[in-house]
Amino acid sequence: MSINRREFLQLISAAAAAGLFPTSSLAAKKQPGSLYEVPNYGNARFLHFTDCHAQLMPVYFREPNVNLGIHGMLGNAPHLVGEKLLQHFGVKSGGIEAHALSYLGFDKEAAKYGKIGGFAHLATLIKQLRDGFGKDKTLLLDGGDTWQGSGTSLWTRGMDMVEACNLLGVDVMTGHWEFTYREEEIIANIDAFKGDFLAQNVKVKEEASFDYEHDYNEDTYRAFKPYVIKDMGGVRAAVIGQAFPYTPIANPSRFIPNWTFGINDQEMQALVDQIRAEEKPDVVVVISHNGMDVDLKMASRVTGIDAIMGGHTHDGMPAPTEVKNPGGVTLVTNAGSNGKFVGVLDFDVKNGKVSGYKYNLLPVFSELLAADSAMTAHIETVRAPHLSKLQEELAVADQVMFRRGNFNGTFDQLICDALRVQGDAQISLSPGFRWGTSVLPGQAITMEHIMDQTGMTYPETYMREMKGRDVHLILEDVCDNLFNEDPYRQQGGDMVRVGGLDYVCDPTAKMGQRIKDMTLDDGTKIDMEKNYKVAGWATVGSQSPGAPVWDVVADYLRDRKTAKLDKINTPKLVNVKDNPGLAEYMGAVV
Repeated sequence: MSINRREFLQLISAAAAAGLFPTSSLAAKKQPGSLYEVPNYGNARFLHFTDCHAQLMPVYFREPNVNLGIHGMLGNAPHLVGEKLLQHFGVKSGGIEAHALSYLGFDKEAAKYGKIGGFAHLATLIKQLRDGFGKDKTLLLDGGDTWQGSGTSLWTRGMDMVEACNLLGVDVMTGHWEFTYREEEIIANIDAFKGDFLAQNVKVKEEASFDYEHDYNEDTYRAFKPYVIKDMGGVRAAVIGQAFPYTPIANPSRFIPNWTFGINDQEMQALVDQIRAEEKPDVVVVISHNGMDVDLKMASRVTGIDAIMGGHTHDGMPAPTEVKNPGGVTLVTNAGSNGKFVGVLDFDVKNGKVSGYKYNLLPVFSELLAADSAMTAHIETVRAPHLSKLQEELAVADQVMFRRGNFNGTFDQLICDALRVQGDAQISLSPGFRWGTSVLPGQAITMEHIMDQTGMTYPETYMREMKGRDVHLILEDVCDNLFNEDPYRQQGGDMVRVGGLDYVCDPTAKMGQRIKDMTLDDGTKIDMEKNYKVAGWATVGSQSPGAPVWDVVADYLRDRKTAKLDKINTPKLVNVKDNPGLAEYMGAVV
């Protein structure tokens, strides 16, 4: 049973008084008893949330116990989990901050502290942070992955989130899963959005420009505004947008055939130089959906940026990484996912440049924040037509159901089992998406939870014959995307999830040498030249012919009543035994 608001505040007050949070940004050291009273600093405040994945309601979300850092990323943020992450940032084990930042004791701690996020509670916190600092000196930045990830966002084509962000007062956003709607839907949503949608790295293809139906820059071919200048109470701020660079590779290009994407860091440098020369800003901030490793590399190569406030990889980092480059230092932050955190970056700007900063990462605990009435009314209106469907109880979870982590999560395994059983397949494959909420043991899994895991515009399932070598190639390709030594060759996301298949993985090896010893569940070794019946969903190329995956999973659960996992197909890992991005792994580590 969750504790109430008064008990929670008393707990925080007692903990602060006892000195349990010596370096915590979440424990409000100077104002014990209030989690959200952030002391003002400087004269310009940037508020940041990202990767909310359309979660309008409060949810549970378990942080990963596997986030491996390989090669140059070994031992560095964000590739730290559990105790190693807490130690790195000087956070005391146990209590509210450890629960917010790590997977440790998740089911017990989640039952104690309650759900996180929810736009009605987020709205209350944003208003408090704005009003306390000064509305004219504050900007709210949205890092993208906002219009996708729930049943209502899918059924309204993202418009429920556009309206929610307008109520929230988002000033600037960029995108990724926003681009998995049709081009005309994206443009309509951007037109309805009251803030600025920015993307310096999205361009109209030259061959499409002759009969392109929307506005674009005919000199640069940019499809959207690359940056915006904002007056923050006398501080002149430039905000640049960097959309997810690999959208046409990671998601279906057929939805957005007229646009190209890319990291484009040379063009980013040219744009920063131009803005610095022509606009004379006091501060330059990039709102990015690169993923944190890519942001860290970009920060080391592009000069003139004061901060990159990033998303995509869902890393809740309680402090910025200070990246040195030939022009000085660039801060890189990442504010988690699912509406769980708000990043607060305060700059002290003097004589036309940044002279200092303070950063706080605030968890959004719904039991500690009153629900904003206007946002509540919007959410109720959006959900009303779909409520009976969303609330259908399909089965009861017998353990924590979660997705996040480099390899199979329990909810992923549930999806893989459903695909394999319902399709009478030997092997099942499911994408390594990082979005998807968590379910506590004993809690009913509802249709809403299934939509949280699968609600997207290409949900069709498939059943096909694949040779063993084709399955091996898929695993190798995704593994290289995840563990490539060069961050610019990483596309984000986690390893493809498998059902009915075991294998050995060496993340430190080279492409083509990471995946070995593939076997079926019964121990039969995979023959590279033999055909196997494989079930899956979410094909990026042509549309698959099967039923939407949510129907397949829902039917599977309705037949069983209890979501019980007989086996979790986590690979055996080698050469990562002491990696600080690995803890309490569900498989073997040698």
